[in-house]
Amino acid sequence: MTGRSFSDRLRHAHREVAVLVYLAVVAGLLVWALVVSLGDSSGESMAGVIPLLATAPGSFVFLVLPDNNVMFITAVALGAEVNAAVIGWCARALRRGGGRPDPSS
Repeated sequence: MTGRSFSDRLRHAHREVAVLVYLAVVAGLLVWALVVSLGDSSGESMAGVIPLLATAPGSFVFLVLPDNNVMFITAVALGAEVNAAVIGWCARALRRGGGRPDPSS
């Protein structure tokens, strides 16, 4: 380990194009789900399932939080960050190739 801080590692992970595209799609899905759910007066909208599935499995861990919109957004955001870190790690590993160690970690 090179002694880089967590924020440096997170910033480095967000430089990947695949990570930025994924986070943009998740943000779009979250906004869409909130608009659809708020516009549904019956309270039976299932639109919130889509962002949760897009950020699974990380978001499922946070579903045990109290049931309200802030916790739903928190679950999706934290799940997206976990997945973004994994996507960034995979992108660097694929670019680096087979047996060479990762110089950024």
